[in-house]
Amino acid sequence: MEADRSNESPPQQTHRHHHDHTTTCVNCGGATAFPPPPAWSDTSPPPVYRPIRAPAINLPHHNTQQTIIMTPVPQAQKVPVVSPPYEFQTPVKVIHSEDDIRRFRESASCKNYLGFIVSLSDSIRGHKLSDPCHESHVITSIVSILEKLTQFIDEIPPLQQSARYGNLAYRDWHERMTENADSFILQLLPETLSSATVELTPYFTDSFGNASRIDYGTGHETNFGAWLYCLARLGIINEEDYHAVVSRVFVKYLDLMRKLQMTYSLEPAGSHGVWGLDDYHFLPFIFGSSQLIDHKYMKPKSIHNEDILENFSNEYMYLQCIGFVKKVKKGVFAEHSPLLDDISGVPNWKKVNSGLLKMYKIEVMEKVPIMQHFLFGWLIKWE
Repeated sequence: MEADRSNESPPQQTHRHHHDHTTTCVNCGGATAFPPPPAWSDTSPPPVYRPIRAPAINLPHHNTQQTIIMTPVPQAQKVPVVSPPYEFQTPVKVIHSEDDIRRFRESASCKNYLGFIVSLSDSIRGHKLSDPCHESHVITSIVSILEKLTQFIDEIPPLQQSARYGNLAYRDWHERMTENADSFILQLLPETLSSATVELTPYFTDSFGNASRIDYGTGHETNFGAWLYCLARLGIINEEDYHAVVSRVFVKYLDLMRKLQMTYSLEPAGSHGVWGLDDYHFLPFIFGSSQLIDHKYMKPKSIHNEDILENFSNEYMYLQCIGFVKKVKKGVFAEHSPLLDDISGVPNWKKVNSGLLKMYKIEVMEKVPIMQHFLFGWLIKWE
């Protein structure tokens, strides 16, 4: 029979100072033996956390993936073409807060721009890049402008410097591009629309990176999309041009940007690093996945086949992007590009395309750090 211990004093407890993100003990108010752990932002993973697979781009909140899943797939829309009297104005930056993002998200401007991107995506569906398409004078003119900008790179070699990112010669390239921007754009416009340069030029010059930071990211890419959208608003680009806008113009733009990135070591603007699709681009993954919808042989998992990448990258933008990522990032693909690796497990390209469109809406068009650089004028109104 066990002895009655009700009169025994409780065992002596050792008091240990402990802290919860503070230098004061929560039990006795005394100083703790150790400093508080370093704070880390809730917009990024803890310093010691090294994911093998990531559920979505740089998750700002735990429900972001669910938000993307629940978001309706953006739908194609006809671009509303403007008519006189024209009220062209210098576009300005307006978005500064989440409230601004909510306002923009509900606006016709946002829906129309996204609808334009979806229309471009639909236009290239099932087509190889080399497939014949309607190439109007404006398409060939834009391509020649992009070729001229590529030529500028050859004329302005990078400087010898030790910094990993940000070759200062890029600023010379950017300055030359900016000096020529008005004359380039005037080549595309009838005389009656020549005053539109005041609105078109800022989108154009902001499409190729930032000269002071020597960086480039999806915000700049979005400005190029907005520049094309403004040309569509003016009736300069028509729906019959859309196929060529992707397979001729955007491909040339992507080639130019890859050359700029590699030649001048442009820093990824707001890079998602291991969490993102690509440190620089988003749209070619949308257009490229559309190209592959209903392809007989190539599935999302085909990106792991080196023979397919080698033989078909010149015809399919998505494969080209994967090839570029594998070229510039060393190591295990699933570790340096977990999101792209996850996408390769999706059963078909239609699901990939619709998922990327939703992700573009949530992760690009509804993010303050990206959209704070977006411009609003008369062609893209702040509503």
